Amino acid sequence: MKNRKLSLLILGVIFTISGFAQTGSKIQEVEELLSKMTLEEKIGQLNLLTPGGGVATGAVVSKNVEDKIKAGKVGGLFGVSGPEKIRIAQEYAVNDTRLGIPLLIGSDVIHGYKTTFPIPLGLSSSWDMELIQKTASIAATEATADGINWNFSPMVDIARDPRWGRIAEGAGEDPFLGSAVARAMVKGYQGDDLTNPTTMIATVKHFALYGAAEAGRDYNTVDMSKLKMFNQYLPPYKAAIDAGAGSVMTSFNDVNGIPATGNKWLLTGLLRDRWGFNGFVVSDYTSLNEMIAHGMGDLQAVSALALKAGLDMDMVGEGFLTTLKKSLEEEKVTEEDITTAARRILEAKYKLGLFEDPYLYLDETRPERDILSEEHREVARKAAARSFVLLKKEGNILPLKKNAKIALIGPLANNKNNMLGTWAPTGDPQLSVPVLQGLKNVAPNAKITYAKGANITDDPKLAEKVNVFGPRVEIDKKSSEALLKEAVQTAKNAEVIVAVVGEATEMSGEAASRTDITIPESQKKLIRELVKTGKPVVLVLMSGRPLVISEEMDLPVSILQVWHPGVEAGNAVADVLFGDYNPSGKLTATWPRNVGQIPIYYAQKNTGRPEPASGEFEKFKSNYLDVPNSPLLPFGYGLSYTEFEYSDVNSSSDNLSSDGEITLSATITNTGNFDGEEVVQLYIHDKVRSITPPLKELKGFKKISLKKGESKTVDFTISVEDLKFYNTNLEYVFEPGEFEFFIAGSSDNTFAKSFILNQ
Repeated sequence: MKNRKLSLLILGVIFTISGFAQTGSKIQEVEELLSKMTLEEKIGQLNLLTPGGGVATGAVVSKNVEDKIKAGKVGGLFGVSGPEKIRIAQEYAVNDTRLGIPLLIGSDVIHGYKTTFPIPLGLSSSWDMELIQKTASIAATEATADGINWNFSPMVDIARDPRWGRIAEGAGEDPFLGSAVARAMVKGYQGDDLTNPTTMIATVKHFALYGAAEAGRDYNTVDMSKLKMFNQYLPPYKAAIDAGAGSVMTSFNDVNGIPATGNKWLLTGLLRDRWGFNGFVVSDYTSLNEMIAHGMGDLQAVSALALKAGLDMDMVGEGFLTTLKKSLEEEKVTEEDITTAARRILEAKYKLGLFEDPYLYLDETRPERDILSEEHREVARKAAARSFVLLKKEGNILPLKKNAKIALIGPLANNKNNMLGTWAPTGDPQLSVPVLQGLKNVAPNAKITYAKGANITDDPKLAEKVNVFGPRVEIDKKSSEALLKEAVQTAKNAEVIVAVVGEATEMSGEAASRTDITIPESQKKLIRELVKTGKPVVLVLMSGRPLVISEEMDLPVSILQVWHPGVEAGNAVADVLFGDYNPSGKLTATWPRNVGQIPIYYAQKNTGRPEPASGEFEKFKSNYLDVPNSPLLPFGYGLSYTEFEYSDVNSSSDNLSSDGEITLSATITNTGNFDGEEVVQLYIHDKVRSITPPLKELKGFKKISLKKGESKTVDFTISVEDLKFYNTNLEYVFEPGEFEFFIAGSSDNTFAKSFILNQ
């Protein structure tokens, strides 16, 4: 094998790292390599291309990729998978370039690879960090078996506007929970040793504030104070960095008036200088070029701006490749700027073990062994069941009896194309288990009849927009009236109706913002007619976001929110409907009464004229004429087939010293007729401080299992670190005073006790 001199120089070097350890030290072998590289070779390392084999999220697909690799003009690829295909590309880089520098191979592995798990918003609703880490670890195992060593995940953007389609990809609205999920995902992807070929580099995205896009419209501008940034939106990014994430992806939006991809305060001042990040930063898909449309100059100008700001790798746009040499000649950038960025890319390749073995991830025996195994599918089934949230239970309909006569109705009831969820480009919808099949698998003695009942939507223009990545909305050849009549007749012959309704997968996700987040009218008509039959009705609700379901909550129906559950969707839905698993999920994003309440989230601040405690309207107070301020369903909400009672809420002391700890506790009793799990949540309110405090902030949670009749005491240990916040000088401080605490099963609990934090 020719041109492997470089690899021989570093043979035997082993890097055992915890995640992507932030040592700050330079790798000697990288410096030796940099000293041999020409300017063009350094710039080539900053170029990330796609051959176009995957799902593109922009209009640009790279051209002449093979020639550019051989010319040393490519640092990494994405959108290509499979050991055989990647080996060809890697051989071009290793054998046909002067220095034989291997490629990074990236991919969007958002909620599983071939084994697709529930959408991230659904996974977060499990509140189970061990399970979430396990799903990320399986995703890494499968993706690396297909030759991929770098993942564009986790997305940790805080989102408080459900009109924004990408709320589906994150952990919801809360920085404390979002930080816990971010840590679990990074640990799952990267493991303890990045030279292990079953681990991959994690990418924290989108840096930063992308989830706060104005009007919930994707790619839109963001404008917020630094106080709000530091206290509410930045913590999950920092948690992922502290967990060792190896790379960061910039966001499409601006921050303080400057697009994130060219924002030096963000990429250098905050990320590197303040947080100590030593990995590499990649742009999102053509976000460098898109700074032109933002009004920041031509391609040369924005490329220089981005490099000076701290961007290391340009995804697809080739602004670095085509302009940096000219910018250097014109003294708009320095060679050290280019060298610094190249150094970070090369260090990542070393830490992955690619210089020791460029084909480390190209074992052709692994895909059959490691991808979509029965063991992995079983975890997917478990994760899906634990992500479901019981929103409403009507009478004693649930759980269903396994010998019941069931009318299974709805456009999502027997629909493989919509089980995986948005941003599952590596999954195969046809390998998913639809709900109809799942019910038959779990309850073979049930008498199940099926009718579609309605289209997901009757609007052909909306259907066309949704079907960009394949048939997600298929408008039936039968008329809407005929479908509805068939469903009602099917329902009349059953004991119970299970209606599977909601969104198609691509009605949420990237570039899928919606101003109307109700269930489409075609399905609303179906639900109303099913209720009129007088039969018990269970709505199985699929969506990638919180929906406005005020009408449905008022109907005499039970509602189980299942998100988009992944490859084992039908089996997991059946497990919960028939009671093999008692639902335990809790909402991680607030559900509004109507879109006029948006943005709505539990950690809002009080006003000088707060709504009356009664919730009743009062003139000249901060309330609405037409609805209460309260949400339809609060953050942390979720029912169970059993009931949980909270008692004996206590603190170990009424006083907390600045160098001490106190224990806050409550006793939880399962008072119902089923065994179950409960997510016990701790909220704290700082009553007086130098900046206005939120009414509540999540500061702890524990998921416990209780047999019927069993009681457990749950403890939370609190220190001054848990009570700190960023003040007006962006100093992370605590202030003495009185604090209230709430231990409950959701954020809307009002029973509080207090303690004093001393100086």
